[in-house]
Amino acid sequence: MERPYTPLRIERGTGIVVLDQTCLPHEERYLEMRTVEAVGEAIRELRVRGAPLLGLCGAAGLAVAAEDRGVSDEALRTAMDELDATRPTAVDLGAALRRALTLALDAPEEQRRDLLWDHAETVARERLDEDERLAEMGAPLIQPRWSVLTHCNTGALATGGRGTALAVIARAWEQGRIERCYATETRPLLQGARLTTWELQKLGIPATLLPDAAAASLIASRHVQAVITGADRIAANGDTANKVGTYGLALAAARHGIPFYIAAPMTTVDRACRGGDGIPIEFRRESEVGGFGETRWAPAGVDAYNPAFDVTPATLITGIITERGIAEHPYETGIAALG
Repeated sequence: MERPYTPLRIERGTGIVVLDQTCLPHEERYLEMRTVEAVGEAIRELRVRGAPLLGLCGAAGLAVAAEDRGVSDEALRTAMDELDATRPTAVDLGAALRRALTLALDAPEEQRRDLLWDHAETVARERLDEDERLAEMGAPLIQPRWSVLTHCNTGALATGGRGTALAVIARAWEQGRIERCYATETRPLLQGARLTTWELQKLGIPATLLPDAAAASLIASRHVQAVITGADRIAANGDTANKVGTYGLALAAARHGIPFYIAAPMTTVDRACRGGDGIPIEFRRESEVGGFGETRWAPAGVDAYNPAFDVTPATLITGIITERGIAEHPYETGIAALG
């Protein structure tokens, strides 16, 4: 599976370069980031996004911090706290930052810069390998001549490797299993319309875009035979936080008897979180609902309810696809069995 684009590139000893996802699909603009502030702004403003890619960005971001602010305990801890606060729901970011910080603090100061860059490059390689294995695990679940529905964005733009749900879809396409992929717009930031359709075109997969509000009727029409999405945090019991709107897709899939799959690396599993009630949900600006970009369509001053994520109960999930295998009910034991 060729990668026609690279969402994050590590420039050892200097910084990182990211594809600005807020500019897609109309412009492929790359940003050089050499400071903690720049990395934090890119994460907060969704220039770089997707739980696994945020993990890679966190590992690389702490290496940037070593160049930008120095390698003292205080400098690295402060940088970690700043980056960790940018996106609270996706578990990969905080976990990757803490892992990198622990590695650094366990080493002498004179070794920390090289160690952090080594670690970031290792995470990037691991991401490629894990995404490939995840795709291999998930593709056989897609039966020949199926069409599938996906939500938000789960390709290379979301992981820095091959992707999660979209990697499964791409592998199934290569194997001649999939006829078409339907993608929701994914309001309010349109990651499906802007990013997923762009990636599907790059991969040569027949794609159909639909409004989020049309997803339930599409499922009811039997034009799709499965729903597959990514995840930002999976609790120990299988409850899963993903882009808002995922819960509704799972409900519709259950009502009409089609499988609903989650595809995510094991780094997205939060074993310390027992259930969905313990997952923090990020709320974003009201202005994102009242329009898009510079275009406004809602009256000034109107309130908006704008959660970035919702939680799908484990009871609605047919299987959780990971690089180590597929977890099934009951998820407390199914996830634990994957190691």
